[in-house]
Amino acid sequence: MAGTEHVDPVREERAGKVREVGSQAIWSLSSCKPGFGVDQLRDDCMDTYWQSDGQLPHLVNIQFRRKTTVSDIYIFTDYKLDESYTPSRISIRAGTHFNDLQEVEVIDLNEPTGWVHIPIKDIHEKPIRTFMIQIAVISNHQNGRDTHMRQIKIHSPMMSRGVGVGDLGNFVTVEFQQYSCVR
Repeated sequence: MAGTEHVDPVREERAGKVREVGSQAIWSLSSCKPGFGVDQLRDDCMDTYWQSDGQLPHLVNIQFRRKTTVSDIYIFTDYKLDESYTPSRISIRAGTHFNDLQEVEVIDLNEPTGWVHIPIKDIHEKPIRTFMIQIAVISNHQNGRDTHMRQIKIHSPMMSRGVGVGDLGNFVTVEFQQYSCVR
């Protein structure tokens, strides 16, 4: 379930639980006003934003070079500053390319300010593996035409591999063999 409670995606990154993988992708937009494009959406500055310039739905396309595990999407919005430009309904789609995208999440927002956290899970409640994510703004507050998004972050879980006893080799002495299993 998506939420607008106070969340900080950077704190998750610093804790080593996830990594931001948006920098590994190719980003494209359905439209933008000059000077309000992908660079502003990814510059880590909350004062800049992407502004669409066209008909709904407004699309952010995120294409990865290899199949990538995605666990969370964070979108920074500010209703107090953007008013009718603020998204009110967002669809998250995933697939291998533009022609096979499937909707994985729909989020309704009510005057959001700050980071909107959108967990991305498959039917087994696991993070998805995908080549492409599409974020579609279906509608804006107050029936606004164009949209503002200030930042987007894409998170992938850090895969840690535990070390098992078998990875350490065979124990040949009695002293080591007594510690080779846990009861």
